Amino acid sequence: MRPVPVIAVRRVPELWRRFDVTVRDLPLGLLILAAALVPAFHNHGTQLGGLPGRPFDALAVVAVALQCLPLAVRRRWPVVCLALVSVGFAVDQLRGYHSFAGTAMPVALLSVASHLERHRRATALLFSAAYVPLAVALYRLGSGAESPVEFGLYYLALAIPWGMGSWLRSTRAAEAERRRLVAEHTRTAERARIARELHDVVTHHVTAMVVQAEAARYLTAAPDRLDQALTAVTDTGRRAITDLRHLLDLLNPDYGTEARTPAVGRLLTLVEQTRRAGQPVEFTEEGMPAESTGSADLVAYRIVQEALTNALKYAHGSRTSVQVHHGTREITVEVSTDGSGSRAGSPAGSPGGSGRGLAGLRERVDVLGGDFSAGVRTGGGFVVRARIPARSPS
Repeated sequence: MRPVPVIAVRRVPELWRRFDVTVRDLPLGLLILAAALVPAFHNHGTQLGGLPGRPFDALAVVAVALQCLPLAVRRRWPVVCLALVSVGFAVDQLRGYHSFAGTAMPVALLSVASHLERHRRATALLFSAAYVPLAVALYRLGSGAESPVEFGLYYLALAIPWGMGSWLRSTRAAEAERRRLVAEHTRTAERARIARELHDVVTHHVTAMVVQAEAARYLTAAPDRLDQALTAVTDTGRRAITDLRHLLDLLNPDYGTEARTPAVGRLLTLVEQTRRAGQPVEFTEEGMPAESTGSADLVAYRIVQEALTNALKYAHGSRTSVQVHHGTREITVEVSTDGSGSRAGSPAGSPGGSGRGLAGLRERVDVLGGDFSAGVRTGGGFVVRARIPARSPS
């Protein structure tokens, strides 16, 4: 005999959830129905009013069916379910069948309290009012065999499943609210992350293009150099478009984490682009990037990109140094300027500089468990340092 595959067994709950809710609720009603029709359970169910037991007949089967089968719609139409079950229960008690199907009443009450969204208080008052004539009729038919206190106790017993259903509903609502808040927080964090990516990409490329275009204005007497400057502007614009397309891919559900990490050699391309914009940059890269570093490579790339952008904007023409070291456990980055340019200074302290890019970088590094610092050097200029743990999760 071949064993049942484990995968097939695990898929059973998933396949069951695909059925309509009515189909999934029907087995409980059928189970109570089958138990109520077993002869050994006749006259062994709920007995209210002290009426003597009566043998089952065709009407008893109808009363049992009215109490059990409506449980199939207890979640889809809970009020309809409770109304039909109540009618069946009344017939069951008034005729003296006292069937096991009376257990469907608390199930129906729990379902109404748990799944009814509107008019819950009115529903409770309506069915409470309907219980009064039933209790009076049973009291008279039973010739006072059961005291009014016992009818009150039974009503309180029915209030227990109602309270349980209300608790389940409030718990479900609280969980839904928690998930909504988590989803809202996730969306906010994702929007902030995409905003940081846009800031890094757009600010760097547009700054480089502006600097290159300004330099080209003074090269009209040198056609060869002018052509090179315009070509550099064109190349920068194309790279900006490519990076923006990568960012738009973030909104694609099929987008994977592998596309976030810049390809090998992108740092050198970034440095060359900054050099063509007129910024003297010394670049040193030690070690080889690991095959899988999670978000570390991307963050290192963004740090260099933001630092070079700030150098172009606030220390144009000053000597800039970029040092990147790829270790087995971490990536270290240091970008510094010597402050000898036309507008040396810190990004946050320069006109128009908000420091937003550096704040975003600090947040990224903190998330990965690394260290980030940025500030004015002792002898002038600005330095950005970062230590980023490798293989950090995205």
